[in-house]
Formats: sequence, C-alpha cells, structure tokens
Amino acid sequence: MPYQVLFVCLGNICRSPSAENIMKYLVAQRNLSDQILCDSAGTSSYHIGSPPDRRMQLAGKQRGITLTGSARRFSPEDFEQFDLILAMDHSNYQDILALDRQGKYRDKVHLMCDFATAHPDREVPDPYYGGSEGFNYVIDLLLDACEGLLQQIVEREGFQG
Repeated sequence: MPYQVLFVCLGNICRSPSAENIMKYLVAQRNLSDQILCDSAGTSSYHIGSPPDRRMQLAGKQRGITLTGSARRFSPEDFEQFDLILAMDHSNYQDILALDRQGKYRDKVHLMCDFATAHPDREVPDPYYGGSEGFNYVIDLLLDACEGLLQQIVEREGFQG
C-alpha cells in the first residue's frame, strides 16, 4: 500500500499545491511514484476548484516543475486516508488539529518547515499578496523541505527506487 502525504495551506492555490507538485517531481526522480502518493488541500473554501495561482506556476516552471491540480478543502476524512499531513504555517496547523477533536491523529500532523535543512524558517510564508520574489522564495523553501521530507520517508519506510 502506498504511503500517502497531504500538504495543506489556507486556499490550496499557492503553497500546498506547490509542495504537492514539487514532492511528486522529487518522488518521480527517485522512481518512487508507485510507493509515495501526494495530494494537497486548503483549510478554507475560498478557491475550491481553482488551479494553482499563475504566479506560483511561473515560479515552478522556472525550475522545471509543472504545477497542476484543483483546489479542494481539507476534510476530517483526510485524517484516515493520509499517513502524513503537512501544514504550511502554524495557523493552518491549528485549524487542522481543531478538526481532530479527540486528538487521535495529532501524530500525523506536522509543519512543513520541520523538514527543511537549508532554511531556518518555521513557516512557509504566504506569497499571495506579494511580488514574484515571494513566489520564488516559497518554491526554494519547499524544494528544500520536500527533499528533507522525502529523505525521512525513504529512510523510515525503507523504500527503494
């Protein structure tokens, strides 16, 4: 059974779909696409059905990563389906945990930046209201965090590409 990872931000059009697609890209490079599955969601319903933000798509494209997907809202059923749930910031982390009323899934929920190795950030900043440098920075930060995340999953699960 594949290991399933869910990336979560507020609207599911900038940070979480970027993390999802970056992780899929890295997983494919290591020939692990049948062993590690990725998805993304938002804690709000602002952008349901929307594709990733065009500015985020451009920042990804500049690094050879195509951002695809359609925004959806995080649901309590996601706790059962996914092995690991990664929040982009503390606010989304708290919103996710608030849906886990009995604390049954708390150990599945982590902050994305916990896996970054080259960036000291504790949160992935929301680039939505800023300029292109913010989108580029988020891609760089997520590349770093996804590399660290993938390494930990491979080591813990014993996956071989």
